[in-house]
Amino acid sequence: MSTTAPLLSIRDLRVTFRTDDGPVEAVKGIDLDIRAGEVLALVGESGSGKSVTAMSILQLLPSTATRTGRIALDGRELTALTEAQMNDVRGREISMIFQEPMTALNPSMRIGDQIAEALRNHSSMTRAQAHAEAVELLRRVGIPDPERRAAGYAHEMSGGQRQRVVIAIALACGPKLIIADEPTTALDVTVQADILDLIRDLATERGTAFLLVTHNMGVVADIADRVAVMYRGDMVEVGTTTQVLRHPEADYTRRLLAAVPRLPEADEVQPAEQAATATAPVLSLTDASVTYRKAGQHFTALDAVSVDIAPGEILGLVGESGSGKSTLGKVALGLVPMSGGELRLFGEKVGRGGVRGRAERRLRGRVGTVFQDPGSSLDPRATVADAIAEPLIVHRASHPMSGRDRAARVRELLEAVELPASYASRYPHELSGGQRQRIGLARAIALEPELIIADEPTSALDVSVQAAVLKVLRELQERMGFACLFISHDLAVVHEFSDRVAVMYAGQIVELGRTDDVLLRPQHPYSRRLLASVPVPDPVVQADRRLARLTTRSAA
Repeated sequence: MSTTAPLLSIRDLRVTFRTDDGPVEAVKGIDLDIRAGEVLALVGESGSGKSVTAMSILQLLPSTATRTGRIALDGRELTALTEAQMNDVRGREISMIFQEPMTALNPSMRIGDQIAEALRNHSSMTRAQAHAEAVELLRRVGIPDPERRAAGYAHEMSGGQRQRVVIAIALACGPKLIIADEPTTALDVTVQADILDLIRDLATERGTAFLLVTHNMGVVADIADRVAVMYRGDMVEVGTTTQVLRHPEADYTRRLLAAVPRLPEADEVQPAEQAATATAPVLSLTDASVTYRKAGQHFTALDAVSVDIAPGEILGLVGESGSGKSTLGKVALGLVPMSGGELRLFGEKVGRGGVRGRAERRLRGRVGTVFQDPGSSLDPRATVADAIAEPLIVHRASHPMSGRDRAARVRELLEAVELPASYASRYPHELSGGQRQRIGLARAIALEPELIIADEPTSALDVSVQAAVLKVLRELQERMGFACLFISHDLAVVHEFSDRVAVMYAGQIVELGRTDDVLLRPQHPYSRRLLASVPVPDPVVQADRRLARLTTRSAA
């Protein structure tokens, strides 16, 4: 390790929040150093203080927070700066990649204008120069057709593409330090690998330092130089990535690593016959197509996709960002109209030539939903209790319930997703990203549905909470018997949770079969490339995988 002075130095940082239940100490006197060109991963479960630590550096804590301690950047004490001085630091010297891209981007501004704004705030660039640089940044972070995308809006992009835009904005002014709060949460593994390579290149070539806040231990193994582990506001372990991931000293670190889902080797699982079913599917898509038209051009998001989900079956849907996974889920929910094909729910044809009006609403009441972005799917003005009870109120005709019974049901649902009943009176901004995602899960199961469409249901969860929530979801599924379309880019989670897997690429399903067959013995070239991009939580093994990936790319 270099003996040079750290770029960022944190000493005795303490953060306390005022709440109705009294003060809550979120960070309890931690020390942390980051050097130029270093990637430091900050890990720990939801609520451990990771994001609070990151937001303290930029002085972006809410008014309910009290912070003490010292934070210095390149020897300059940030805690002594005025708000105007900090505004000059933010973006130019320190930038941030936020966890939830839809809440970080302005929905009314074109993508190129948002990146150009960041550039012009800290430079003397002309509009034309800033626009050209914005397009180049989009190209660098892997956005296809960057000129066209620069003229578009955030809602026209997939979740993974929006996250890449946020990364482009963070890179715009060439900062000394980038705070990356779950930067690959919304990315599929192939794009994630590209972004991780980009982060490593920036650290190596430009000397950019990264504070990487993440729950993905594979990502940590891939690019982090050192790891700091937080638990309930305390720093329990700090060391090199190899030391912490291969030889952890703290009991909590060992528990955290034990909870990481891993894909087994193909020879560890024997092939088995797929059980036949004669029951009618709860969801059936036949030749489903979705085509968008913009500025006289057509874009096909779904291309004649046919797939069924049997009662009680969990179908995992995987593929890279923009492959059509979320579009397929939205078609099933009636949120996106099909340009061709047929949709059936519980044997009933829905849409053109099928059921509509009240009959369709009754069918929709039998479907629960977990959205990808918990920040934008919860009303910031509604309490947790109101959010969870919303389906019970909307469908009160088919699920009559008194106010007292609804309150009791909310408490049951909070317990089911491992949150205390006291959270019922809180608001979304008072919760961590993982806690908000669990509220979304509680809302999805409120009506005891027969089918759940889960779009990245564990993307915001740390590994320990993810394991607990998946366990709860599996137990609920076994008890309630609902089927599930499980959309995810985490292939280890898909393997652990799904009965069958469908692999999507460019709007089509290129491989479909038993989970073990598809994820351990893939046949399609794209499926094999997808599996090769999955990072593993072992820095030694991952270094070999990274080298093989870069060698293959160079040869291509």
